Amino acid sequence: MLSILRAVRDRLDQIGAEPDPEYDAPKPTWEKRPGEQNYAKLFDPQVQETNRYGRKIDLLDLSAGALPKDASLRINQNPAVGENPNRYKQHGFHFTSDNCIGCHACEAACSEKNGNPAHISFRSVGYVEGGTYPDYKRMNISMACNHCDDPVCLKGCPTRAYTKHAEYGAVLQDPDTCFGCGYCTWVCPYNAPQLDPIQGQVSKCNMCVDRLEEGLKPACVSACLGNALNFGVIENTPENREQVLPQIPGFPDPSITNPNIRFQQTKSMPNEVTRTDSMPVKYAKGDDGQFRSVVDEKEGKETAWNFARLSSRENPLVIFTLATQAVIGAFIAVYLAPWLGLDSIAGFESSLLFIPMLAVFMGLQLWGLVLSTMHLGKPFRFYRGFNNLRYSPVSREGLGIALFLTGLGAYTFFKLVNIWLEWGAVEVLAQLAGGFAAIAGLVGLWYMHKSYRIKARPFWNHWQVITSFFGTMFSLGSLLLGLFLLPVALINGTDISSLITVLGAMALIGFAAEGLGLIAHAKYLNVESGEGAASHYVQCTTFGKTYALRNGLIAASAVLALTMTLLPVGIAGVALYAMLLTGGLSALLMGRALFYVLVIPTTMPGAFFWKNKGFEEHARDVGLANMPQVGVVPHLH
Repeated sequence: MLSILRAVRDRLDQIGAEPDPEYDAPKPTWEKRPGEQNYAKLFDPQVQETNRYGRKIDLLDLSAGALPKDASLRINQNPAVGENPNRYKQHGFHFTSDNCIGCHACEAACSEKNGNPAHISFRSVGYVEGGTYPDYKRMNISMACNHCDDPVCLKGCPTRAYTKHAEYGAVLQDPDTCFGCGYCTWVCPYNAPQLDPIQGQVSKCNMCVDRLEEGLKPACVSACLGNALNFGVIENTPENREQVLPQIPGFPDPSITNPNIRFQQTKSMPNEVTRTDSMPVKYAKGDDGQFRSVVDEKEGKETAWNFARLSSRENPLVIFTLATQAVIGAFIAVYLAPWLGLDSIAGFESSLLFIPMLAVFMGLQLWGLVLSTMHLGKPFRFYRGFNNLRYSPVSREGLGIALFLTGLGAYTFFKLVNIWLEWGAVEVLAQLAGGFAAIAGLVGLWYMHKSYRIKARPFWNHWQVITSFFGTMFSLGSLLLGLFLLPVALINGTDISSLITVLGAMALIGFAAEGLGLIAHAKYLNVESGEGAASHYVQCTTFGKTYALRNGLIAASAVLALTMTLLPVGIAGVALYAMLLTGGLSALLMGRALFYVLVIPTTMPGAFFWKNKGFEEHARDVGLANMPQVGVVPHLH
């Protein structure tokens, strides 16, 4: 005991003293074991100059002095540099589906090395299957991050948590920079970034760059029992392989990101193979021999309501987008009314409720922003959302909406000051602030729409998104204005005919745009295949009755708005407005909820239990999710 106390005393004395090599030396990048087997070592005696996408495999022109040859990755704060002669060349995985036995050793090795909990896996094994007995075939697929030439996760991330490194071409992500919005998980076609709802941040495969620096292949490759995984400079054909294919059945379109993975698949597969997870997608072979996703009608043709399933973890975004579009539309109408000769709206500025109305606009917008911020995994890092204005539409959307709220606040302040002081200069400042807010709001809405034009989510990747978002600006904006203007007009006893006409015209523009976009979207999806058509199939079956109700309410709202616009309805217009408010708001809420619930991403096939949304929901319903080893957690994000 005395010796232990002395050792503790001696260690405490060292704190603050000169560094002790035993305690303060940096950890090695990766501790090589003696006698590492050759299959675990990097070996690329020959490399090509360009890859199949026409890009240089050499990621750095060292002769031009772009970066010193001894640049360190500072792994574990270690300045050591690997001696691999191909260190600055693009590396990638090679997967031979013929060899994969579905043992999940690669998953286990990856999770063990990275210390992942049961519900997070950087590499996962799924499968597709098809045929009939006795000629029944199954093909396993092991997939992780593909460290793409055009990483959409890097461009989409608002916090700039991603970096494409010249060393090995690794796309690395810093969880400590991430604030947990999950946008990278939306844009990635391969489900590579993993959002941990418990930690509130994203992490992903890092290519085991610490092992690469020691001349070793990634842990998953070294652990593969069937020699299905290999790794090296991209486009190289590994030993005992004969193919370097860009895709296999179940793999999304490689043109989205130009992924750095190559395949071998020589065994024949049936002309149609299915997924065993709940996604209503299967894969059919085309005339060119390539498999493409088509709809798998797993749920049959029966239609249902499923109102309860309209609620999702994206509910805050439903409120945020609708509130933002309504406030921007209502404010722009108020701001432009004097310039457009809309006296029924412009005259409201002299009302005692004008400033309170603007305050409500600000409150609604602030409420939406707070909801979207609390939706983040780490809300107090919200300020990092402006870090990637160069690439990310989410950063630009956030900045546009923040500037809109700032301009709206300045406009309200100057209008309030002008009531007290009646200075012409203050009114000029108010008009400048209002113009700034209007422009910022429209820019924010444009990039809000761009944030959802995602190739990896075909249901969203259609111009219907812009007709919906800007249409809601008119329709919901007019409904919001009517809540203030109509009661004041009735109390003052003024003629409301012109006001009803203006509100009806605004609503008509909005609902007509929404309806036309929905018609074009449905027509497009009816002739399309793949994940977008699968989303439409779910829309017409699982939510078929809700979908029909939403469409009927949109049509009825357009008819009500047209009646308010063209007919001299007078006081009866208040009843029409009340009907429009009820039906139109219900339609927009249902439509926006469907927008988030229906989307099916282009992702890799899962298994019956693992990476299966259907099983995850079942586990939550029956209580299996309470067992950590099941790998399912509550919707915390």
